[in-house]
Amino acid sequence: MKKYILFTVFISGMTTLAAELAAGRLIGNVFGTSNIVWTSIIGLILIYLTFGYFLGGKWADANPTPYAMYRILAWAAFTLGLVPYIATPVLRSAASAFEFLQVGILGGSFFAVLVLFIVPITLLGTISPFAIRLLVDDPSHAGQTSGQIYAISTLGSFIGTFLPTLVTIPAIGTTRTFLLFSLVLLSVALAGLGKFANRNELFKFMWMPIVILIIAFLASDQALKKNSGQIYETESAYNYIQVAEVNGFTILRLNEGQGVHSIYHPTTLQYDGPWDQFLASPYFYADKKPADVKRVAIIGLAAGTTARQMTAVYGDIPIDGYELDPKIVEVGQKYFGMTIPNLNIIIGDGRLNLERSDHNYDIIAVDAYRPPYIPPHMTTREFFEICASHLTDDGVLTINSASVPGDRRLINGLATTMATVFPSIYTVDIPGSLNTMIFATKQETRAEDFTANLVALSSDPNVDPLLIHTMQVTFSKLQSGYETTTVFTDDHAPIEWIVNDMVIRFILGGGTEYLQ
Repeated sequence: MKKYILFTVFISGMTTLAAELAAGRLIGNVFGTSNIVWTSIIGLILIYLTFGYFLGGKWADANPTPYAMYRILAWAAFTLGLVPYIATPVLRSAASAFEFLQVGILGGSFFAVLVLFIVPITLLGTISPFAIRLLVDDPSHAGQTSGQIYAISTLGSFIGTFLPTLVTIPAIGTTRTFLLFSLVLLSVALAGLGKFANRNELFKFMWMPIVILIIAFLASDQALKKNSGQIYETESAYNYIQVAEVNGFTILRLNEGQGVHSIYHPTTLQYDGPWDQFLASPYFYADKKPADVKRVAIIGLAAGTTARQMTAVYGDIPIDGYELDPKIVEVGQKYFGMTIPNLNIIIGDGRLNLERSDHNYDIIAVDAYRPPYIPPHMTTREFFEICASHLTDDGVLTINSASVPGDRRLINGLATTMATVFPSIYTVDIPGSLNTMIFATKQETRAEDFTANLVALSSDPNVDPLLIHTMQVTFSKLQSGYETTTVFTDDHAPIEWIVNDMVIRFILGGGTEYLQ
């Protein structure tokens, strides 16, 4: 009996953490994966477990039999398997609400989905105290037995932390991850009922896997989101990925779907967005020409919009594209024409791989920011020092960031930090969006030089019109001033606090779109 109960504790611990990680993805596919979302998920899961520990001890004392424990476990497994299917209508409603940022619907949907976990997680929480009650037959060994059970449960939780993120979600998706862990747990429960009760008791619960499998079959191949124009969706270890066609343009959306990460059209490269603005980076230096640009790095390659524009304007120069998510690269190659031969794709963290690079660049384009997902380690003085060390003597670091009306805390903080490494800083608010570009030159430069370059290049018929248009937009919105504030460092970069507050204030104030 002891070995099987310990095995049950292991599987229960594994399922509990797997459910928590899968809950983060299930909810994150619609509401995003910001620390606010994760805090809510983790906090409520802990509350549910706390309630389960309390009930488990009480129920175990009232009925200290394996039959009682495995009956509870069967219901935990069954209700866990139902969660994604019950949640789907709510999530679809929330996904539609996100298109219009209907805050009331979003808030209600978010907590409605979280409430769905109260039954399975609470029941899973009862298993460890139940197991302790069943296995402690000698009070003198109660501590040893309890420690063994919690150690095995924690070991299972350790496995459950990695399996969903690294294996099951990328391989079979979030819904089937719930289904898989539900059926594994249910198998353990049913086997326990057969082992410690009798076949009649086992048969009383055999309807559970049948019902779950029928529901799974009926709900198979249903897209999580049914937004207009959607042509593809998938999940990776990092993101929920959605491709849509809007007014003839192919767009890439991630997670909750606010913001466009990449855009593609077979006959145009002018999108009047942040991607275009990276093209203007070199022209803060006097007498700069397109032929002077020899190599470019893009941190946050996504589906390759900036890479294709760079190639069109600057020719087949080497472009190193750093992208964390390999699944996004696959999507870019399939749907966004990201097949240009001069693009060298480097999978992994942008800061780490840039630091390891053997190359220096004329332009380093950082397109890895989007509130509320701004990686703090790419906002610090240390990161900007790495960027400076990989720029040519007249290189430029350009960042696509964001501001909201009346709130430039993020821009001011980034500019202040970049100014500790770079002598000249410029900002450009992109018309019709909430995006702000920050240009930082390795040598001291003047805005007048940009103006002179625009005049000179405008009269050159060999210069791509896309570059001239982009420079005109840059010139019309160019600013050289900012408020000096906090310098972000690896030790202290309060990015989440600034961005969360900025985004929440914007939405509650009636803002109707997120940032690209």
